[in-house]
Amino acid sequence: MLRVARVVPDVTGVDKSFDYLVPSSLTAQVEIGARVRVPLHGRNVAGWVVAIGQPTPGLEVKKIREIIKVLGFGATQEIVDLAEWATTRWSGRMRSLIATATPKTLITNIPPSRYTAREVRFASPAVDELNMHGGGLIQVAPLTNLATIVGAVASDGPTLVVLPTQNRVKILASALKANKFSVAQWPQDWAMARAGVDIVVGTRSAVWAPMHRVASLIVVDEHDDLLQEERSPTWHARDVAIERARRAAAKCVLLSPIPSLAAREWAGRRVVVDAQNPWPQISIVDRNRDEKWGRSLVSTELIEELRDKSRRVVCVYNSKGRARLIACGSCRAILRCETCDAALVQPDASRLDCPRCGATRPVICQQCGSSKPASLKPGVSRLREELEASAGRSVVEVTAGSESFNHRATVFIGTEAVLHRLPSADTVVFLDIDAELLAPRYRANEIVATLIVHAARLVGRSENQPRIIIQTHSPDNELMVALTSGDFSEYQAKDRSRREMLGFPPFGSIVQISGTGTRTFIETIDHGLRLGGTVQTIIHENDSGLVRAQSWQELSRIFAETPRPPRSRLVFHVDPPRV
Repeated sequence: MLRVARVVPDVTGVDKSFDYLVPSSLTAQVEIGARVRVPLHGRNVAGWVVAIGQPTPGLEVKKIREIIKVLGFGATQEIVDLAEWATTRWSGRMRSLIATATPKTLITNIPPSRYTAREVRFASPAVDELNMHGGGLIQVAPLTNLATIVGAVASDGPTLVVLPTQNRVKILASALKANKFSVAQWPQDWAMARAGVDIVVGTRSAVWAPMHRVASLIVVDEHDDLLQEERSPTWHARDVAIERARRAAAKCVLLSPIPSLAAREWAGRRVVVDAQNPWPQISIVDRNRDEKWGRSLVSTELIEELRDKSRRVVCVYNSKGRARLIACGSCRAILRCETCDAALVQPDASRLDCPRCGATRPVICQQCGSSKPASLKPGVSRLREELEASAGRSVVEVTAGSESFNHRATVFIGTEAVLHRLPSADTVVFLDIDAELLAPRYRANEIVATLIVHAARLVGRSENQPRIIIQTHSPDNELMVALTSGDFSEYQAKDRSRREMLGFPPFGSIVQISGTGTRTFIETIDHGLRLGGTVQTIIHENDSGLVRAQSWQELSRIFAETPRPPRSRLVFHVDPPRV
């Protein structure tokens, strides 16, 4: 009987599959997900088998060439099916998704499974409550003991755990091994994960791990942008885990100190609050009350903190590529959009524009009615010197590009990278949180929340009264109020209402399109399909633009129906986090 395998070549730029005959000598080895070598356009290339069956209708059998060799294990039927769904969900290519699930080296043998018998079942009240719903969302404190929660979930069967950073993967893996679980770290223990262990743990790519079977999936810090792939297709580990759990009838558990709106919408009423480990003290400094508000970021509260030489202080200042704030020259209020609360920009002397929702209004302060705006320009050139003068001790600058610095110093300043480069601190000070909080992004609040969580973990290990200080001109912002009160209900309600009204994810879908042919492609959507008000398109320039729709399903249908311009090279970023 004729047996044909459909193969996705591991070749950059090739976005289709091809039919190959399965020779009788390889029948037992060729299975869905296997890595094979095949002839393609005059050369031999590697690829993955994604289907086995009859030839594509209309294709002459005599023109179908044979598979040359089976190279080793790759994905599984489950992962191939999941990748097919993800290519539609994020308008991407099958090759990159299957490659994520494939080992870096050729593996031809799988060791025996290493499941362990559980003599002791780990207990977690939060997990017990969530088990009644078959999964859901657990709101945890930044320094919650993850091993307890993961151990309680894994007591019910093989578990896949996804975390944002490799450092946290190593820490959790060590703790789980100490608790007598068999653990495979992804991707270095690929063969162990495929064979079967109690727990597979890794960063975002681990969500594609081809496990023998999976009973539960856990995504830690589901709010973190590191869980989303930056390159196209821009899949998010949280969303892949949710879909994988649904297909496998497995339990999905999301963990976060400040859950994203997408997680809250998915969970519905399946939300449990874990009471372990309280948050550190968070203080909001109202910069509107400081007389030097327009000239310095060194507030009175910061000076007091800097002059206490018993404290290790970290100052965070994201100065690149952020919003330029416009304030009222009379009452000092930041000029914000009345619809979505983003910082406004002033393109000319008579108009204020909102780059987030597109609203426009005259140059009038919503607080006092003044028509005299003023630009806030933080003194970045002398900021480090100001801190040193105020502290009376040296200040070390730390950025993502800092190869080495003095770890023994007691005062640091840097971009958000400083939160990841130091092991601990007593105080973290956000010098200008408004630059992120009022940025024209639909997820501005969630991005700020992520920074606060990182800061809480940095100071959480301190025994010297851990503290977070946030300097802002917007102390009435619902997130700022929630951080000080500990009650996030009003923040969550307002965030949901705003996004739903504007049609931002998860109540709609946004695709950033770039590359050659972008303008022609978007104009074709506008004029060719005539889809009316269900789709909005914005062309920023010839090779960049945005398309918005009511759902990712609608966008996928539109992209499938819209012809690509000749010689175009389009790249789709679906629901990018910083748009």
